[in-house]
Amino acid sequence: MEFGFARDDEDFRAEVREWLAAHATGESGRRAWERTLGAAGWIGLGWGADGYGNRRATLTQQVVWAEEYARSGAPPRSGHIGENLLAPTLLAHGTEEQKARFLPPIAAGDELWCQGYSEPGAGSDLAGVRTAGVREEGGRGYRVTGQKIWTSLAHEADWCFVLARTEPGSKRHHGLTFLLVPMDQPGRVEVRPIRQMTGTSDFNEVFFDGAHAEQVVGSEGDGWRVAMSLLGFERGVSTLAQQIGFAQELEDVVRAAVESGAARDPVVRERLVRQWAELRTMRWNALRTLGGSGDAGAPSVAKLLWAGWHQRLGELAVLVRGAAASVGPADWSASSPYELDAAQHLFLFSRADTVYGGSDQIQRTIIAERVLGLPREPKGAV
Repeated sequence: MEFGFARDDEDFRAEVREWLAAHATGESGRRAWERTLGAAGWIGLGWGADGYGNRRATLTQQVVWAEEYARSGAPPRSGHIGENLLAPTLLAHGTEEQKARFLPPIAAGDELWCQGYSEPGAGSDLAGVRTAGVREEGGRGYRVTGQKIWTSLAHEADWCFVLARTEPGSKRHHGLTFLLVPMDQPGRVEVRPIRQMTGTSDFNEVFFDGAHAEQVVGSEGDGWRVAMSLLGFERGVSTLAQQIGFAQELEDVVRAAVESGAARDPVVRERLVRQWAELRTMRWNALRTLGGSGDAGAPSVAKLLWAGWHQRLGELAVLVRGAAASVGPADWSASSPYELDAAQHLFLFSRADTVYGGSDQIQRTIIAERVLGLPREPKGAV
């Protein structure tokens, strides 16, 4: 397979590098940074539509942007859920009014989104959601009641797209509706951060108690189809950017192995080489499927590959440090119970890689049923 960048792509790369060098200083807050990106037109490069405040870029230019952003050390994004998940879903299933209402604020970095899918009793089993949406009198909208969990960035979000059961008594993927719920509803929407092993709180619990929602994407009862369409956008260009970050982490682990002397161990050397080779393989596979392979199992295969790879890298990161890996970079204090260095954070956070975004077990079930044609897994009553 041959993959390269044309002259126009390299010119675009130079523009991106120059802009990021001038603006990615890390001095502004995350929401302010989103607005800086939006003002320059860098949000929504892959939407394939104009009139919403975004630039237009070819697929290879989108790769260039993602790679250069990852290399630049620019701040983590807060708006990627709206930009990369909700926006393509609205372009595919939303009304013209919904596109005009929601896409410009996403492109400007003014409105942030979170994803209301997983629930305490239905994590990777998305069809088992229990959150209910009940029609309001007069048909103006729905009252949403239930709990979502592992909701990334819910504490910052202005809106949440929620998969809710709007048909009483329905089972599995029937009777679900894709709702857009405003988060600023005191007494009706409550966000509780979840403290993780890393000491941070990247995820949240979200409780809906009669929250008002007027916007339906698709139609009532069509939520499963819309939700599956959205999950299909969780791959592609963003995967390549993720791999740039992985490569930087691998470089750090190799450097630590050399400094500690662990690289002289032939077993450690073999594991380091294997990590490098597998990362290269993942890159070529991502490039191969960049435009959409049509393979129903491709997203699941990709998730299995990178999740296991990243988890093994976290294990290597502490292995090559030896006993020093068990000691934090700062002394304990009541105000800061513990701190982690980069290797320790990688090890602990990567334990979740094989769970969130669809566990390894779920991904293997998808491959078994949709690709290999094996009998469907028995499901309990919901």
